[in-house]
Parts: sequence; structure tokens; C-alpha cells
Amino acid sequence: MPPGASNCAPTSADGRTSSGGSLPGGGFAVLGSCPAGFCTTLLVAVLLAAGCGSSIPRFMGEHDAPLREEDETRHAERIRMELATEDDHPVRPDSVASVLGAPGTAGMDPQRERLITEVVSYIGVPYRRGGTTRRGFDCSGFVSTVFAGGAGLALPRSTRAQFDAGPEVPRPELRFGDLVFFNTTGAVPSHVGIYLEEDLFAHASLSEGVTFSSLESSYYRKRFVGARRVLAD
Repeated sequence: MPPGASNCAPTSADGRTSSGGSLPGGGFAVLGSCPAGFCTTLLVAVLLAAGCGSSIPRFMGEHDAPLREEDETRHAERIRMELATEDDHPVRPDSVASVLGAPGTAGMDPQRERLITEVVSYIGVPYRRGGTTRRGFDCSGFVSTVFAGGAGLALPRSTRAQFDAGPEVPRPELRFGDLVFFNTTGAVPSHVGIYLEEDLFAHASLSEGVTFSSLESSYYRKRFVGARRVLAD
């Protein structure tokens, strides 16, 4: 199985699989022809890949490039402990599916559809400092890769530069595709994700890899430091 590929076999504590089996590549590849009423169910199955594990651990300590301003790996133990005790608003995959909708839905904006496809295709990819590929992502690497593939938009590579990439957006005015930023290390900002809807966002979490979380979580709510809009109106 290629590095970073997901499967739905049981996983051990270190995130490795115990048997074979794989999901369709790209997550949404088969949704275009699925029967009416089945798309959402299939989408949920794809999202559940986040819990099925990856063929490599969700956290990779090695790195592709040094990025001091967002080096969450230096604070890995503390961040994991804080998440374990403060992330009190876990996100169920079926709730994400109902919010996003399935690509191919009548009237869905093409850019939204492409971005959703990009985001979901990376669910379960592990965290990797400096990573920008399916071997692993850090938070800003995930964001820049999704927008390059889903919107043809070249965002800066670092969290700090992404924080300066667009106009500020008040939290009550957040909309799909906005960037949301957090202080997880004592540096502002040190973590970034992609806002979806209804307080949900996608990001490369140090403890979970690429996943979905909620702004209503105590952990993320108290560390939220702002949002930026990078998609044109």
C-alpha cells in the first residue's frame, strides 16, 4: 500500500493496520455515479477512514523542512495532553457529511466541490513537520496543498505568512474556505485550519493527522486568534 494511504482495517495503538483493504483513491471518486440517497452514506464511509487508521503513524517526528514559527513538534507532549483533556467537542463523521454535502449535489458551487474533494481525500494522512505530501502534512502544508489543488490558489507556505494572506474575518462572519488560526505553542499564530461550516474546520492535527474539529471545543475556542479570507467573494 502506498505511504499515507488509508484503509478500514482495525488499527493498533500506534496507528498501524492489522490487515489489508483500501478505500477508493481520492475519497469521492465513486460518488459521481452513486445512486440517489446513497451519496451521503458513502461520504460518511469515506470520512470514517480517519478512524480506520493510516498505513503509517498519525504523527511523524522527522521533518521535510525546518519551520520554527509553527514547530508544534517541540511542544508535542503538552499539546497531546491538552487535547486529551480539553477537546470536549469531538466531531462525528456523519455530522461533517451532513454539513458538507456530497460533490455532485445539484447547485453546488464548483469551487466548493473541488475543495471538499481535496479536503476529504487527505483525511487520515499523518502529521509530519514540514510535510506537503501524502506522506504527511503539517498544518500550513495541508492548507496550502488543499487550496493549490482545489482552487488553483498559491498560498504562502508558513502559518505566519498565511495569517497575513487575506483580510481579517470576525468569527461570526466565517464562511466556507476561510482560514482559522490558533495559538497552540505560545506563538501567534502557530496552527491553521480550513473553516467549513457550523463551527467545523479541517486541519492537520499533531495528534490525529488530517481530521475535522470544532471551534466549539474548549481547546480550540480558547486558542482561537483570528481568521482570514483568501477566496474571492
